[in-house]
Amino acid sequence: MHTGSIRPAGGALEDIVSLTPIGEPRRKITTATLREKKLHRDPITCLTAYDYATARLVDEAGIDIVLVGDSLAMTMLGYENTLSVTVDEMLHHVRAVRRGVKDALLVADMPYGSYHETADEAVHNAARFVKEAGAEAVKMEGGEKRVDVIRRVIDAEIPVAGHIGLTPQSVNVMGGYKVQGKTLNAIEQLMRDAVALDRAGVACIYLEGIPREVAALITAEVETPTIGIGAGPDCDGQVLVFHDLVNLTFGHAAKFVRRYGDAAALITQSVLSFKADVASHQFPSDAESYHLPKDTQSGLETVLQRKRAMR
Repeated sequence: MHTGSIRPAGGALEDIVSLTPIGEPRRKITTATLREKKLHRDPITCLTAYDYATARLVDEAGIDIVLVGDSLAMTMLGYENTLSVTVDEMLHHVRAVRRGVKDALLVADMPYGSYHETADEAVHNAARFVKEAGAEAVKMEGGEKRVDVIRRVIDAEIPVAGHIGLTPQSVNVMGGYKVQGKTLNAIEQLMRDAVALDRAGVACIYLEGIPREVAALITAEVETPTIGIGAGPDCDGQVLVFHDLVNLTFGHAAKFVRRYGDAAALITQSVLSFKADVASHQFPSDAESYHLPKDTQSGLETVLQRKRAMR
């Protein structure tokens, strides 16, 4: 099946996705860049991406971090939560995103079950994301209880992004997607988790679903850059799921989601228009059709005339 072009598959996308980066040329974002940004109070931007085209657009727009989140379990694969997605499924998407990312830091989520049993298993799986898919860092959920495993991965020369607060892989333990850190004991635990990750040397810490005040305390306490999602404006950076950003998710949006576009409406209208044009014989038009060269057309007409004459 053609992809909209008679050139090899992928050619048509080059006509759609800009070959010229959006805005001024920039240097490659690294884990060191994130610390520089925190030091200079320069906000860090992060978006998820799960495929080549989206990754390329996000990267060319100048986003600092492209995160291939295990949220793809729901946004791309239709699972109920993140727990079902496998390492192989994640690797498939990270490879695609790698092809589209040039300047942003590429972070890949370690899915549930890929680092929960042994440190050796964690290092093995983390190395697969780097060697097989081109990730530049992996993200692992958990604080104090996960720090020994995280250190082992870092010792294997693989940067790690921490993730505390509302950790989706713990949804069954938490009893749902609930804001964390609302009591003094819970705040104290989050602070211990953040400090433990900071001392372990993580590249950044994602703070999800915690009160703004707690996120501000953590951000001020640790040297590691913090990136918030549902954690208020005082973090060193912010992340959103791309599909939330452009209204490509189904169901009620979380309180912290701000929608910057309505891709669902655009796609639906485009599909309906295509359907209507095909049904009414308005697509394709003559201008959208290929034609024979004049000499070939003339020869074909001669052959057809002879065939008709023989009937």
